[in-house]
Amino acid sequence: MATLTVSALRTGKPRVLRSRAAGKLLLLALFAAVLVPFLSRWGGGSWPHALTVSLDRPLTTASDWVIDNRDSHPLFLYFLGHVSNAVVLAVRAVYLTLLAAGWAGVTAFGTLLAWRVAGPRLAAGTAVALLACGALGMWVPTMQTLALMVVAVLASVLVGVLLGLGAGLSDRLDRALRPVLDTMQVLPAFAYLLPVVLVFGIGVPAAVLATVVYAAPPMARLTALGLRGADPEVLEAVESLGATRRQRLLTARIPLAREELLLGLNQTIMMALSMAVIAAVIGAGGLGDRVYQALASVDVGAALTAGIPLVLLAIVLDRVTAAAGAGGTRPCPRTIGRSYALAVTVAVALAARLLGVLDWPAGWTVGIAAPVNRAVDWMTGHLYSGVPVVGGTADWAGHFTTWVLDPVRDGLQWLPWWAVLLLVAALAWPIGTWRTALTAVLAMAAIGVLGVWEPSLDTLSQVLAAVAVTLVLGFATGVAAARSDRVDRALRPVLDVFQTMPQFVYLIPVVALFGVGRAPAVAAAVVYALPAVVRITAQGLGQVDQAALESARSLGATGRQQLWQVQLPLARRALLLAVNQGVVLVLAVVIIGGLVGGGALGYDVAFGLAQGDLATGLVAGAAIVCLGLMLDRVTQPTGRRTKKGA
Repeated sequence: MATLTVSALRTGKPRVLRSRAAGKLLLLALFAAVLVPFLSRWGGGSWPHALTVSLDRPLTTASDWVIDNRDSHPLFLYFLGHVSNAVVLAVRAVYLTLLAAGWAGVTAFGTLLAWRVAGPRLAAGTAVALLACGALGMWVPTMQTLALMVVAVLASVLVGVLLGLGAGLSDRLDRALRPVLDTMQVLPAFAYLLPVVLVFGIGVPAAVLATVVYAAPPMARLTALGLRGADPEVLEAVESLGATRRQRLLTARIPLAREELLLGLNQTIMMALSMAVIAAVIGAGGLGDRVYQALASVDVGAALTAGIPLVLLAIVLDRVTAAAGAGGTRPCPRTIGRSYALAVTVAVALAARLLGVLDWPAGWTVGIAAPVNRAVDWMTGHLYSGVPVVGGTADWAGHFTTWVLDPVRDGLQWLPWWAVLLLVAALAWPIGTWRTALTAVLAMAAIGVLGVWEPSLDTLSQVLAAVAVTLVLGFATGVAAARSDRVDRALRPVLDVFQTMPQFVYLIPVVALFGVGRAPAVAAAVVYALPAVVRITAQGLGQVDQAALESARSLGATGRQQLWQVQLPLARRALLLAVNQGVVLVLAVVIIGGLVGGGALGYDVAFGLAQGDLATGLVAGAAIVCLGLMLDRVTQPTGRRTKKGA
């Protein structure tokens, strides 16, 4: 009976796909058997020096040319210079407007806006969040970050909508943009900083433009998706009434794509906030700069003081835009209209100015840095090491580095370079096509050609270790959430908060617990990627056909058999998507972990930015791009277009 049950339950497994994968691996093995004797002549260890290309001289020359001609060349004088000035003026105008409104005016406007969009509960939460930013003494940095966000989001939405309109209305442009957006979507945020710094230098313009490059793709994708998914019957009805193409776009396609457009706005805002914080490395200022400076000096209290407003700002922006996308404006009292909200804001701002309380009162601030640092000192003295039985957090970090990170890094660096390329092909081809496998292999080979083979393998070892921990925890938690409504309800608010936190913020608690090094960078990456893996796993298992589960139960299958023989095989695509998202998100934070001792490529980028050594930074940034592209192709099944932050 058990044999029959297992055989029946296995009918859902994709045998054809497995046989194709086995055939691909066999062909690859035959290819390797022929090719390896020739490749081994180039050496069996690290990447051969003869196959490297030094870009130091051309990159240094290009950097020097840009610096020398920034004030004289027509390209800078009549185009890029105007773009830079426009960005500075726009950010300054928004910032001065926020300061002129004062803390009372901004709080009133934010509260009324949240009330109009989502009701009184979110309005109260918005008011508390904004007041907390002031109470922590971070009102001015918060306004600096918000001004940068407003300009960056508007520019990102404009660029994204224009690209999305083109891709949604033209098949040719859609095919042309798709690989570009795919590539931009898998690149870690650090990779965007160096090119704009080379052109615009350190400061606000570079930060805003890097944010636009990072945040525009989701808006473009979702705009195109919404336009292409418009109901054809509605479009035919509008066309039958004699509407022109422009009228069909404005009166049918765009209104029908409203949900996708608002979802794109939500994703763009969250990605822009995340990037605006990271852009503190290149002089963006605001809350991100406070966090960055505090982390550089390992001042956990100061970092947390600036990190809390970042989290609150992210949660408020996420909830307000998500509510707008889910249901538009909710029924509210008629007095909560646009004109009323603006009038109340102006009245409150004028009253605050007349009363002389335009700036946040110094006596209303609460200093948490000192008690937080005392708590960290206590943890250092009592939890870092010497804890009976379990050991301390520093012991855990040391053991993880010694037993996991070092062996994985040494193993990858011990492998012959051609074996690494064959391993990449063996992972990418079975779940994709020969094109995706070739792309992954060429991306990995480009890392060697750039001359950063060993640092890239060091970064790859951290990514693999973090992904392994993330998948074990994520799959286990996702399975528990899918099989228990109580667990799902308990996890939902926690995952919501974790998914809206900017990347920089994850470094604060791990530095407090584990100090600096590679293990803390991995821990931050695990915490950042875990919510996405849990959500996708739970959603995939929850969407399994209930008829298949009923059939399994009727055959006497236990809960464990239903999970392993029915749910997991049928949710295979969702699980592969969870792996892909876990890899991409882990890479993003492992690179940022270079700021807290993660080393490897992340350190090279940070060093290049800090020291003005753009050649080192750009080469490391290019290697990060190649590594991200390779990891995406190795974990992305054919025909599956993943979405960051899903």
